[in-house]
Amino acid sequence: MNYCNSLTNYSRYKTREVFIGDLPLGGNNPIRIQSMTTTNTMDTLATVEQTIRMVNSGCEYVRITAPSLNEAQNLSEIKKELKRRGYTIPLIADIHFTPNAAELAARIVEKVRVNPGNYVDKKKFETIEYTQKEYDEEIERLHERFTPLVKICKEYGTAMRIGTNHGSLSDRILSRYGDTPLGMVESALEFLRICEENNYHQIVLSMKASNTQVMVEAYRLLINKMEEEGMNYPLHLGVTEAGDGEDGRIKSAVGIGTLLEDGIGDTIRVSLTEAPEYEAPVAISLANRYKGRENHQPVLDIEEHPCDPFSYKRRETFELIGIGGNNVPRVISNFSSSKIEKENDLNAIGYFYDEASDKWNMTDMASDFIYLGNNSLPFAVPNGLRTIYNFEIRKEVPLPTRSGEQVCYPFFKSYFSYKKEKDSAGIFNFVSISLNDLTNETLNEIKNDASIILIIETGNLHGMAEQRRFFFELVKNQIKNPVIIKRNYKNISLEEFRLFAATDFGALLIDGFGDGVWAEVFSPEISTKECIRILFGILQASRVRISKTDYIACPSCGRTLFDLLETTDKIRKRTEHLKGVKIAIMGCIVNGPGEMADADYGYVGSGPGKITLYRGKEIVRRNIVSENAVNELIELIKEDGNWVENNTQTF
Repeated sequence: MNYCNSLTNYSRYKTREVFIGDLPLGGNNPIRIQSMTTTNTMDTLATVEQTIRMVNSGCEYVRITAPSLNEAQNLSEIKKELKRRGYTIPLIADIHFTPNAAELAARIVEKVRVNPGNYVDKKKFETIEYTQKEYDEEIERLHERFTPLVKICKEYGTAMRIGTNHGSLSDRILSRYGDTPLGMVESALEFLRICEENNYHQIVLSMKASNTQVMVEAYRLLINKMEEEGMNYPLHLGVTEAGDGEDGRIKSAVGIGTLLEDGIGDTIRVSLTEAPEYEAPVAISLANRYKGRENHQPVLDIEEHPCDPFSYKRRETFELIGIGGNNVPRVISNFSSSKIEKENDLNAIGYFYDEASDKWNMTDMASDFIYLGNNSLPFAVPNGLRTIYNFEIRKEVPLPTRSGEQVCYPFFKSYFSYKKEKDSAGIFNFVSISLNDLTNETLNEIKNDASIILIIETGNLHGMAEQRRFFFELVKNQIKNPVIIKRNYKNISLEEFRLFAATDFGALLIDGFGDGVWAEVFSPEISTKECIRILFGILQASRVRISKTDYIACPSCGRTLFDLLETTDKIRKRTEHLKGVKIAIMGCIVNGPGEMADADYGYVGSGPGKITLYRGKEIVRRNIVSENAVNELIELIKEDGNWVENNTQTF
């Protein structure tokens, strides 16, 4: 079960130091920041100028695609021009499909990145039954094709990243291990063992996926497997095809932040469908949060992980008022510090009142509960919404109602106050509690009280680990009460809130913990509407509640065959109301088919001005003129019966 130093006490996971040119990573070095150019590699000046912008934004390494010998050779010209301008940043050649380009690039730049899924093997989504002898022969073929690059890297002092992508696992790996984190890990280890046999150790590893659950599980499993084989190579973290804007940042933070919380990661690339100079500041914000983290208040140690960290399984709970059980995690909004005076005040949390029809409209991202504190609601509670109030004011403030139905529930600010008032408490009760409140007596009382919905809070600098430790106690003691995860944020910017909340909530959600989320934000920069939107985005990125269209959009690079930013925006405007539909937007074929295996539809650049459309893994329309491609995608969605008109739910 081991994959980090400690599940409770923060410390960086120690890896081997690897030099990328003169700038080392791993070991005791800080977390390094990198990104990738989006220009045509043959355009030397454009690539150099973009690289300089990336350096100025905080990049310490810059990756450049080299899809053929021509691009690999031109890396020399790019390097010369950068040096002429006074820049000596280490360059990384990104290689897919072309071993000869990798072998040339390894003589020029400081590092090469190879993808085990397509460096030697091919991907045609064919299931192949291998005998052990046949499989061993395939491994021998890997040795023959990959060893020349290893020897060149060793001779020239060039580092290498063995970068597995979930979307490009080979048919051979898929046939033996399936589309799993284990398959990703074994794909990398096959190449890594060849490196070790050649006494070559300047290696960095990555396990990227657009699915945050898969990505986190794969990195954890990789560390576990490396330790079994006596290895400790540094790790490059990233969520591939994260997308753009707020969703891309949230998704990246859920995956990358979850690993950083456990001290895992030596270098970061945040993959956004935006200009690459916008990526480094996001990565820097994520990394900087862990400076001084080791000074947190102690969290009670745990000797054995009570859950499987390498596969997703939601914690088993019973249902109370729509929370827990088989329900998706719920969202609680906070109106305790702002008085509600009219129906329009609920617009911020997804409820819209139509006076003419006397009906409420409800969006797909509407809060499930609203915490009023000591406030009251001056009108009937809309259908779909329930309220929570402070138990202490039950006799002083009129409680919200809805046609005689109970829609208002008491909140106790501590477990002690709940015990004191238990005899006069409600049928269902929200009770705030922290890890420090858990004694054997308390655990036994909770286990035998089916009226409690627990609200877990923390003030610890290492709060995610403390809250996770709380869940471990519930699992160990077979306590099945539903739990709402609550976090407080003060004096925080909107950008920081996106990243930090995505980490704090997402790290628990992708481990199967949490039946709801509740964020209290004390910042003039962040509105209630923004807070709720971000919470729904975190649930979506964690793959636990889908409330909108899911876009798997790759970051641009020199291989891209159309304007990704413009096209993604165009597709989003036409399809963003299709709740639960997953659309992959890929600039080229490198990760396209694989990542689209996790999507319903794929939009892939197949040539200059040409687009190929996929339904899952299947090509359905080839080489469409790009001007018509978005309309063709819409028609395909309509043909499959997955199109709905853009409107809200009415009650």
